Amino acid sequence: MPPDTESAGAAGGRDEAENPGPKGGRDEAEDPAGGPGPPPRIPLPRVSVEDGGLPLPAAGRSGPLLLEHPVLKSLLGAWALAACSPEESAAVEEHLGECGACADEALRLREAVVLLQRPESLDLDPALRTRVLEGCLERRPPRIPVPEWATPYDAETARLDALLQDFGDSEWHAPVRLRWFEAGGAASRRTTVAGVLAHLLTVDGLVAVALGLADPLGDIVAPAPAPASRTEAYWRASHYPPTRAVRGPWREQSHDIVRTVSFTGSSAGRMPVPYGDFELPLHDAMLDRAFECWVHAEDIADAVDYPYEPPAPRHLNGMIDLAARLLPGVLAARRQAGLASSGGHRHLVAAGEPGRSLRLEIEGSGGGEWFIPLDSPAAVGSAEHEVAHVALDGVEFCRLAAGHVSPAEAAAGQDGDREAIRDVLFAAASLSRM
Repeated sequence: MPPDTESAGAAGGRDEAENPGPKGGRDEAEDPAGGPGPPPRIPLPRVSVEDGGLPLPAAGRSGPLLLEHPVLKSLLGAWALAACSPEESAAVEEHLGECGACADEALRLREAVVLLQRPESLDLDPALRTRVLEGCLERRPPRIPVPEWATPYDAETARLDALLQDFGDSEWHAPVRLRWFEAGGAASRRTTVAGVLAHLLTVDGLVAVALGLADPLGDIVAPAPAPASRTEAYWRASHYPPTRAVRGPWREQSHDIVRTVSFTGSSAGRMPVPYGDFELPLHDAMLDRAFECWVHAEDIADAVDYPYEPPAPRHLNGMIDLAARLLPGVLAARRQAGLASSGGHRHLVAAGEPGRSLRLEIEGSGGGEWFIPLDSPAAVGSAEHEVAHVALDGVEFCRLAAGHVSPAEAAAGQDGDREAIRDVLFAAASLSRM
């Protein structure tokens, strides 16, 4: 064989040995001689379990997983949150019966999870603000304190403002029906959340004007200084329905009122505040505005399907006390208008003397007892002259006084003179207004 041919053959053999290609890498099936041949360059696909004739793995494990201690310890947090698989949970729970340190840690984690998943509402306690302020003021009294009779208004306007701060446009235009009780029965007026706040702005303006502050009506002239006429005048003067822009003036006015009465001091509490056909001293007018702010805040909360709690007990007690003190005058006015009993059992009672009385027992938060004189506003209620007894829950009585519950539907325990009870319940409902 010539040398060049032999060299070429040797080189070709080395190439095939070092770089087996398709020609030199045929598998046994492709080898015409049937020899075993070299392994393929690309592995063939594996045979599936189903086609291999081998038994399938069990669907579930007969026992817990066999995991090391560090792995089991790292699973304790997920186990406490119920985020482990069933096999992992079984392994962890078996380990907890053997390892005291992990069992203690698991107990602490479970207690932490309970704190994170409180069953009660996450809304703040309505009395929290009052408690925090009282705690702060005990340590550092304010230089200019808010009079006690103005704190309910301060608290209720702050609570309503907190409710409004996250409202979007849809909430501000949610429909609200204002309800009250007139001489002939229930009355109502349809508006929006923004319209309710405009109503509070204009009626709070009566207090603002009495304190020398600007009137929110501005150049708008109301036909009468009564709360309803002022509100209607404000609504009519608006080119568009009130929007969220009303919140700024309302909040600024409420802050100005609280600031002004604080600088004026407790001596200004007897300053008269005219309401059109009647007037109230300033300390009672502030309670009245706090009461209406709470009632309409509940109207707003109902419109947007949000829970809203009653006022703090001591503030609620002050509101109930104001209503109880106003009842004799309202009862006398209804009697003069022919809407109450003509007084078949009525006796002439001198001013300051005790007369026939109804015992009004208010239960629950902010409760107490009041004796309502029946024959004359100038008379004094007396337990010795009690002819009737009415018992109501505090919030139920306030809703009756707001016109949200009719006298016939009020959940009231009654004993004694039925005519006197009826007159007082209707007088309480007549305290309401738009």
